[in-house]
Amino acid sequence: MQFSRTYAIVLRYFYLLRGSLTRIVPLFVWGIIDIILWGFITKYLNSVSNSRFSFVPTLLGAVLLWDYFIRVMYGVTTTFFEDVWSRNFLNMFASPISISEYLAGVVSVSIITSSIGLLAMLVLSLGIFGLSFFSIGALFIPFLLILILFGISFGIFACAIVLRLGPASEWFIWPIPAVLAPFAGVFYPISTLPQWMRFVSYLLPPSYVFEGMRAALFDQPISATAIFIGCALSVFYIFLASWYFLRVYRYAVRSGLIARYSAESIP
Repeated sequence: MQFSRTYAIVLRYFYLLRGSLTRIVPLFVWGIIDIILWGFITKYLNSVSNSRFSFVPTLLGAVLLWDYFIRVMYGVTTTFFEDVWSRNFLNMFASPISISEYLAGVVSVSIITSSIGLLAMLVLSLGIFGLSFFSIGALFIPFLLILILFGISFGIFACAIVLRLGPASEWFIWPIPAVLAPFAGVFYPISTLPQWMRFVSYLLPPSYVFEGMRAALFDQPISATAIFIGCALSVFYIFLASWYFLRVYRYAVRSGLIARYSAESIP
């Protein structure tokens, strides 16, 4: 794998960003809207609650972390979709670039753009609502790592689906985070879910993040095993998603599907 080709993917995307306000604004605006909306919701809940419990770290913190996962996933898919929307996909793979180099470039773009959005959300939530992750300490790093890896894996998987089914299938991708959220236990403990939903939750790395976050905020012991399982699952899903993308790509090349990819939908 040549770094220069991966860098070319990153550079191409930032050339697109440089002259397009419509691409720059979404890096910040949706996260900022979520922080403002949920920030005032948590302040209202604190004002009507009779206990000394603060909803800011549990609810607003969960929103921030979950939004970061969404930004990472969408960062991968959007970079891929840029080639689909501009009908540049066939040209990209007619070049000497390999699948690993292309995916590495797409993932790099996602991490950079998502981190910019995360920084904006952290500054806003701390400055206006007083949200701080210092109480979690160094565990904040593995939490972010799990969400990054899982977001990358689902982003690559989503790209493979669109590659296989055609550009029109991108509408299957946008609802994925909303479908996963009830199982991930973003706003409530996994123990509140029915048994069959818990089984799905234990297969999702973010569930270990939010369970660990709540444990840290309530000064409860945090399972190092759970954190390890979350990281291991995320890495496994990345390999699985990359394998699936490569499999779909080879099928598209072998069957001639990739040459007809400009069609609105592909059977």
